[in-house]
Amino acid sequence: MTVRVVIADDQEIVRTGLAMILRAQPGIDVVGEAADGVEAVRLARELRPDVCLVDIRMPGLDGIEVTRRLAGPRVDDPIAVVVITTFDLDEYVHGALRAGAKGFLLKNAGADMLTQAVHAAADGDALIAPSVTARLLATFAGRGPRPARPLDPLTDREEQILAAVARGRTNNEIAREFHISLSTVKSHVASLMTKLGARNRVEIALWAYETR
Repeated sequence: MTVRVVIADDQEIVRTGLAMILRAQPGIDVVGEAADGVEAVRLARELRPDVCLVDIRMPGLDGIEVTRRLAGPRVDDPIAVVVITTFDLDEYVHGALRAGAKGFLLKNAGADMLTQAVHAAADGDALIAPSVTARLLATFAGRGPRPARPLDPLTDREEQILAAVARGRTNNEIAREFHISLSTVKSHVASLMTKLGARNRVEIALWAYETR
């Protein structure tokens, strides 16, 4: 299935660069581009893409408000939104995730992570920049009860993958580290989510942080 993407960024050179990267990836098609927040909301509602890639700072409506209008809790038919920004600020991270974003990336993330984030959002998963994940763990750790051990124990390999995810490693980085295929990594991550009752990689990492 081809993932249809709308890109919203007020800087034309950034928009063009993101579109070139994504169009070069198999299985991704950029179906629209918007130069401000108002246009982004209009275009997304008209085209109904699988994923919207949204900058934080835009004229008209900022990226957080765009996310809230397309993916917020009051939206009946939400669209997956990945927020991308130059600014690594906690207020942006928390604002975007509270507004319903499926991913949060910095603009220095690279083509590989950008592609992973788009596919993850299209699949209903979430991918957060590793540096941001570490701060989220520090913020949320200790706020709730200690999570229970899984009924089905983790294998030795799953323990290794768990530790790598908790360090913010991407699937490709984990595959290289352990000399295994990307599909094998994805299989282990899926198994971890099932055993731990986690919905995404952030929750896997949070479980590791709170039980170690």
